[in-house]
Amino acid sequence: MALQHCSLNLDKTAKELRPHGDLGFPCAGYSSYYTDKPEDTIPWHWHEEIEIIYMESGQMKVRIPSKSFLLKPGDCIAINANMLHSCTAAPECHLLSLVFSPALVTGNADSVFARKYMLPLLSCCSFSGHLTKAGSNEQVAQWFCSAFDALARDSYGFEFTVRDMLSHICLFLYGEFKPQADPENTPLNQDNLRIRKMLEYIDNHFSEDISLADIAKAADISERECLRCFRKTIQLSPIQYLLKYRVMQGAKLLLQNPAASISDTATLCGFDSPSNFARLFKRFYNCTPREYRNLNKTNIPNGKRGHSPI
Repeated sequence: MALQHCSLNLDKTAKELRPHGDLGFPCAGYSSYYTDKPEDTIPWHWHEEIEIIYMESGQMKVRIPSKSFLLKPGDCIAINANMLHSCTAAPECHLLSLVFSPALVTGNADSVFARKYMLPLLSCCSFSGHLTKAGSNEQVAQWFCSAFDALARDSYGFEFTVRDMLSHICLFLYGEFKPQADPENTPLNQDNLRIRKMLEYIDNHFSEDISLADIAKAADISERECLRCFRKTIQLSPIQYLLKYRVMQGAKLLLQNPAASISDTATLCGFDSPSNFARLFKRFYNCTPREYRNLNKTNIPNGKRGHSPI
């Protein structure tokens, strides 16, 4: 089974829409190189699958709600299903990743593997992401590499090897968190649900004159709670996120609509003046909007990875 090309196609709640594998074998492998350039950032997103990332070389910062991890060569991180996360190289890295449905391990939802192990693990509040450092619990990295190599090489019976190795990792994670003893076991924490509603609102209304109160209302919470939720979850205030989102949307529009003026692009992204757009754009991209368009004339219209980075 060939490795898949790494790209993101997100809906308005930042949910990834592209399938990872297929119904017969719901698992996909990716080998990707990243830099710390804004267009190379992996934006905040989530998917229904578990993701395991292995750092081949370089360094990368991985963020999940209220936590961040710096991955170095040999490190391995498991990110729970339905968990928001984003990644930025520091300053460059080569990573390997496997994204798979829990059904690959459990089979049907009534199996003992699902009821006794995977469902409690998936709904465990303590398990948002788990980092295994190089040299610690080395079996985890060995299991991952065995699964990844079998899939990448399309070796005979690779499906059995991948499922077996990922099962070992899931059982290891279950042992680490002992979710059956978690008194606050819930399918998804409240902040995660709230932030998705607010991200969806921003995606729908970023070109309009929206306020902190508008963003908070989307999740039916107070402005103070909105601020707390954003800062805890994605380490930005709602307005900082909104401004960054507008700039990134502007970068995409500059390439999608090469004939449009900078002023029109600024308006479409919700900026009250071209100068404010240019000032913030240069802060993020270290160049003016016009320079960015000229430097990226040969890029495909939607950018390299299919979605604006955040």
